[in-house]
Amino acid sequence: MHHAVIMAGGSGTRLWPLSRRSHPKQLLRIFEGKSLLRRSFERLRALLPAEQIYIITGRDYIEPMAAELPELPRENLMGEPCPRDTANAVGLAAHLLALRDPDGTMGIFTADHIINPIDTFAATVQCGFEAADRHANALITFGITPRSPHTGYGYVHRGPQVNPGVYEVLEFKEKPDLETARRYVESGDYFWNSGMFAWRLAAIIGQIGKHQPQIDAGLREVVAGFDDPTQADAILARFSTLPKISIDFAIMEKADRVLTVEMPCEWLDVGSWPSLAEVFKPDEAGNTRAAPNVMTLDARGNILVSESDHLIAVIGVSDLIVIHSDDATLICRKQDAQRIKDLVQRARETTGERFM
Repeated sequence: MHHAVIMAGGSGTRLWPLSRRSHPKQLLRIFEGKSLLRRSFERLRALLPAEQIYIITGRDYIEPMAAELPELPRENLMGEPCPRDTANAVGLAAHLLALRDPDGTMGIFTADHIINPIDTFAATVQCGFEAADRHANALITFGITPRSPHTGYGYVHRGPQVNPGVYEVLEFKEKPDLETARRYVESGDYFWNSGMFAWRLAAIIGQIGKHQPQIDAGLREVVAGFDDPTQADAILARFSTLPKISIDFAIMEKADRVLTVEMPCEWLDVGSWPSLAEVFKPDEAGNTRAAPNVMTLDARGNILVSESDHLIAVIGVSDLIVIHSDDATLICRKQDAQRIKDLVQRARETTGERFM
C-alpha cells in the first residue's frame, strides 16, 4: 500500500512574528485563506484517500494540526518527542508505519511549499511510488525542473534514464554560487532538490540501519514504547540523544542507490518573508500584499502581511517588510530578512517566551 507523510515540524522562525511556537508557519492562513498544511494535504488527496496520509510533527502541534485537518484520522498524526531534524523525523515515521504495513511504500512531502499544478504533482508522485515499487532497494527523490540558476537550493545531478521520467542520481550538490548554478541549469542535467522522497519502508529502514546505526538503534527503542504514556519521559530522553542531522546528509548522500523523478511543477519554498514575492502577484508599484487591508502612497517594493483585518498603511517607503500580528509588529529592510532569526533570539533572551 502507498502512504504519504507530510513533514510539518518546523517552527518557521524566519516567518516571525506570525509564525510562533503555538502557531507555526504551516498553519498561517495568508495564502488565499488556506494554510500551507491544508494545501499540502489537498495536493495529496488528489492521489490518496485521507486514511493513507499522515503528518509527522512536534507533539505540541498535534492538537492545532488535528483541528486544521479534521478529516484526517487522529491516529495518522505522529508526534516527535522533540525536534531532532529530518533524518530522525523520517526514521520515526518509517518505523511507525512499518508496524501497520511492513510491505508498504512511503512518500515524504513538505508542508512549507507552494506547488502547482496539482494534476502534474499527482502524476509525478504516482510515478515516484511506482519507481519505488519497481526498484525495491532504491531511494527515490523528486527533482524540480529548475526555472533559474537559484543559489538558495541544493541540486541533484541526474544520470542515465532507467524508466520514463526516472533517472539514476550521480551526486547531490549543495547550494552553489551563481556561476556554478548557471552551469547546472544550462547543462539540463540538474534538478533542484525538493526535499520530497518515495521508497519502500524496508528500503529506508535498511539504509538508516546501514549508514546511521546509532539513529537506528535509538529509533527502535523509541518505537517500542511509543504508545505507552508511562514511557513518555523515557522516550523523550532517548529521542533527545539521537544525532541531529538532515535526511540528506545522513542517508541520501550515502545511500547505495538513489533515483530521481523529474517534477516539472511550479515549486516555491515559503521559508522567509521575501519568498512571498514569488507567491503573490505584486501591485503596480511592486508591493506584495498578503493582508486583507492595505493602503499605500508612494510606496514601492514592500512586503505587507497580516492575518487579521488590521489596516496596514505605508507612505513613501521602499523595500521594507512590514508584518503585523496581534501582539508584535516587525519592520525591517528586505535585505535584512535573514537577520530575523537573530532578532527572535534576542527577543527570547530579553522577554523569555512571551513573544515566541
